[in-house]
Amino acid sequence: MELLIKPRHTIKGKLNVPGDKSISHRAVILGSLAEGETEVKGFLHGEDCFRTVECFRNLGINISIRREEVIIQGKGLEGLQEPEDVLDAGNSGTTARLLLGILAGQSFYSVITGDSSLRTRPMGRVVGPLREMGANFYGRRESSLLPVTTVGGNLKPINFHSPVA
Repeated sequence: MELLIKPRHTIKGKLNVPGDKSISHRAVILGSLAEGETEVKGFLHGEDCFRTVECFRNLGINISIRREEVIIQGKGLEGLQEPEDVLDAGNSGTTARLLLGILAGQSFYSVITGDSSLRTRPMGRVVGPLREMGANFYGRRESSLLPVTTVGGNLKPINFHSPVA
């Protein structure tokens, strides 16, 4: 059985999140891919989360960080722009791995890197399934280590069973 779900309406509203790293990363990503303004309260002011913010700024998203909130001017699923420089995830594995998935479906060229520690951490569990979907990655050890270059394209659905819960 195949099921294709398409949104009927644009989702708009405010998102209040606790000061949580995982949620803060995802709030920036979802706000960037949404259309219009997203207001995030409770954003965790930490280096990893700021790396995600900086990467999305380099992808053409306007993000304002204030003391109590982050304001994101989202451009929709196809609104990201090719970065003029390498996207640096610093020491944030979450930033790197989530960006690999997002950039795989974009129609432009990009490079993701990180600090010396992150460049030794494996990316294969993300790159592998995305390659099966038709993504193009180029990098060290079959793109299992950063820096990784991606040339976006049309992805196709696959059946995937994650070995990790």
